[in-house]
Amino acid sequence: MNSQSRPSPAPRGRTSVPRQAPAQVRIIGGRWKRSLLPVLEAEGLRPTPDRVRETLFNWLGQDLTGLTCLDLFAGSGALGIEAASRGAAAVTLVEANPRVVRQLRDNLYRLDASQVKIMQADAFAAAAQMPANSVDVVFLDPPFAEDWISPALEHAARLTRPGGVVYVESDKPLIGADAPVPASLEIIRHARAGAVHFHLLQHRSANGAD
Repeated sequence: MNSQSRPSPAPRGRTSVPRQAPAQVRIIGGRWKRSLLPVLEAEGLRPTPDRVRETLFNWLGQDLTGLTCLDLFAGSGALGIEAASRGAAAVTLVEANPRVVRQLRDNLYRLDASQVKIMQADAFAAAAQMPANSVDVVFLDPPFAEDWISPALEHAARLTRPGGVVYVESDKPLIGADAPVPASLEIIRHARAGAVHFHLLQHRSANGAD
């Protein structure tokens, strides 16, 4: 998850879910399976746990060959790098914290991950500049202390191709009448690990069918 990327001021109605950042994360599948990547200690940075990533990539079908992916709140880069390890053709990591970006660059150099690029930028500003319908998979794991799920999903809905998917981590399930899920996205998977809810949403086609 991105550590310090911030859009314009937003309400802070959510309570942060404590999760101590590990000193390293492990790639669990694909080309770089079992590779260990150092993780900086930074405010709000809490990499997605192994068991959650394993479930996510089971949902995605393990093989992401040829897909274009966006990790909008990159942090450790675990989600985007995992996607690249499993064959994604192009992965963009967006991260605002300069120290975290330097660590990401070092990790990508060690892996020779030429298909992964890093944008040091505010997540929302970066998303606004990207072309619509240009991404197959969007990963969203924003800081839980910020009320960013709704704007993040709006950007993801615009960026994702019809039939593409959006992964979201949050401190509450994205269900019910007040859930901030755009009409073009449909939740197809949902699970919980401790206090973290994680979801897979699919972008509907133009006629409303998946």
